[in-house]
Amino acid sequence: MPELRPLDAPPDLTLEAATDTASTGRRDLFASKRVAPSILSADFSRLGAQVEEVMAAGARIIHVDVMDGHFVPPITIGPLVAGSIADLVHDAGGAIDVHLMIERPEQHIEEFAKAGADCITFHAEATPHINRTLNAVRELGCLAGLAINPGTPIAAVSESVNDADVFLCMTVNPGWGGQSFIADSPDKVRRLHKVVGSAAVEVDGGIDPGTGGSVAAAGASLFVAGSAVFGAADPAAAYVAIAEAAGAA
Repeated sequence: MPELRPLDAPPDLTLEAATDTASTGRRDLFASKRVAPSILSADFSRLGAQVEEVMAAGARIIHVDVMDGHFVPPITIGPLVAGSIADLVHDAGGAIDVHLMIERPEQHIEEFAKAGADCITFHAEATPHINRTLNAVRELGCLAGLAINPGTPIAAVSESVNDADVFLCMTVNPGWGGQSFIADSPDKVRRLHKVVGSAAVEVDGGIDPGTGGSVAAAGASLFVAGSAVFGAADPAAAYVAIAEAAGAA
């Protein structure tokens, strides 16, 4: 098991106690209503500065979209980029939320855990080993998330309600930032929320001040926003506007 990166741990704690503190901190963040800016849409020539900007505006969960060119057509980033911002995010009291849009996610989760991921989400469509992979993520000290595409029925996650901490409902088809929000997504979020009980429901795709409120009312509590934040002239103000619309921090 890789050494974990404690969040806000006092220096005199043992590693075991620090790990418990880190786990509690992560769960507190993911259990509250939060907007998670996605660095997929950030300017990578000044990635650190852009992350600092949205965190200064209140962001505490930074979303990392990972694509492999197989599960979805584009290729984006990997554990090296996640690791490059992990200390910056953790030192500010935040968490790294990794979203794997890749085939065979079970082969890569350990590297993202080592890089500093606090939550690792993979797609139900990407592996036949959902239960095993969710439990492997938890064994690595991370929260475990399970995602479904717009065309995937909610029944795909029904056998995993006790194994995942976060359920991610795609509100666009995965692969590119800047897509339009799928209009009937709030109904799917509402049905998903009923199935997963107390677990967090995350939404990803087309989230902005005009759409965040509808999915929040349907039961979502984590709101991934990429181009609506980092594509704006003022990312910090854009973050605040989405948070206000969704009733989130």
